[in-house]
Amino acid sequence: MTDTDTDTDLAARIAALMPRAKDDLAELVAIPSVADPRQYPPEECRRAAQWVADAFTAAGLHDVHLARTSDGSDAVLGHRPPPPGAPTVLLYCHYDVQPPLDDAAWTTEPFALTERDGRWYGRGTADCKGNIVMHLTALRALGDDLPVGIRFVAEGSEEQGTGGLEQYVAQHPEQFTADALLVCDTGNAAVGLGTATTTLRGLVNVVVTVRTLRGEIHSGMFGGPAPDALAALVQALSTLRDPDTGATRIRGLDCEGTWDGVGYDEQQFRADAGVLDGVQLTGTGTVADRLWARPAVTVLGIDCPPVVGSAAAVPPTARARVSLRIPPGTDPHHALDALTRHLTDATPWGARLTVDPESTGAPFRAATDGPAYQALDTAVRDVYGKPLAYLGQGGSIPLCNVLADTYPDAEIILMGVEEPRCLIHAPDESVDPTEIQNMAHVEARFLQTYASRPRTR
Repeated sequence: MTDTDTDTDLAARIAALMPRAKDDLAELVAIPSVADPRQYPPEECRRAAQWVADAFTAAGLHDVHLARTSDGSDAVLGHRPPPPGAPTVLLYCHYDVQPPLDDAAWTTEPFALTERDGRWYGRGTADCKGNIVMHLTALRALGDDLPVGIRFVAEGSEEQGTGGLEQYVAQHPEQFTADALLVCDTGNAAVGLGTATTTLRGLVNVVVTVRTLRGEIHSGMFGGPAPDALAALVQALSTLRDPDTGATRIRGLDCEGTWDGVGYDEQQFRADAGVLDGVQLTGTGTVADRLWARPAVTVLGIDCPPVVGSAAAVPPTARARVSLRIPPGTDPHHALDALTRHLTDATPWGARLTVDPESTGAPFRAATDGPAYQALDTAVRDVYGKPLAYLGQGGSIPLCNVLADTYPDAEIILMGVEEPRCLIHAPDESVDPTEIQNMAHVEARFLQTYASRPRTR
């Protein structure tokens, strides 16, 4: 039997498994596994974890069990030994999801899988329960003919960012050792374009506080010479962006990087981001440059008197939460220092400014010249008929840096079923079922192709 015949048979098996995949995703979406006990009972996350453990046990993995991590969440772990001489591949996903945010903004019930216009809607359909189903479908299609060893982990608190799995990996590195690590929490640049995410932006979050007065004073009696803390804060924050283009400008940071992977069409970006008609995009260079190769500052929130109920008083203090996303090549500690110095220098009138660091995370760049990427390119060409594309991502996945530090010889691949129309984290999240089918085919074909590659360990 030729490779073409083998792949045709594999594609047919995966297509036949799609009704089961839909049923699986419906069961998973129906579990509101939000890892925030203030909003949802912790039992729901444990129920999702047990569902995952049972499903992957049935799919042929060994010793699938729940492991409690330091943040109180349960990781689902399992494995299957490799055939003699074959490499081992780690399959990652997460079963926790974002809250619906605004039930009224959903067209249909967020925790019920609903089919509409060829897509499957519901919280977690793409991020990341769709990737769980992708893994299951690939393993079921291969069955007993699994040509590599498998290590499996499903995280239970990825959306909360509380770091339970990162600490668990550091404490138990032997449980995750593999030649290639498939971190399936991203996706394709567009439906039908097989893509690996090769860079992730890092993160610097700070809380900025400006103080000018001992307390509130009447704006009629003192306004004018009395320094307004809110105005001082706004003026300092405004210097973080170019006044004409809106590009991020922080002294001491390189804000002119360029992206050399797949681009992002400007009109498509406007549609994906919901930019209002007539509103300009901020920054210069290509959209991809701005998203994946340059720092990007966002004012996440401001503490100040609300409009309704505000008094005729000069504000004595004001606070803002500021987020700075940083591209690969930028050290987060250097970025924090630069942001702090910039804001300090930009604060007017001698107002007292403090910058309190909230969180930092390093950016990530994958090495793409190894055998795993070669095997993935082959698999993508077989399934999509096009070479593997490379994409950046503006978000942060701290686990990738932990994996890279812990397993420096392993190749890390970020892939999955998500694409821009999925609207992950937003109301009306959805997944294109053809992406589940095709990416399960890509994963299964990758495991077949990679089996013949030399081991890195």
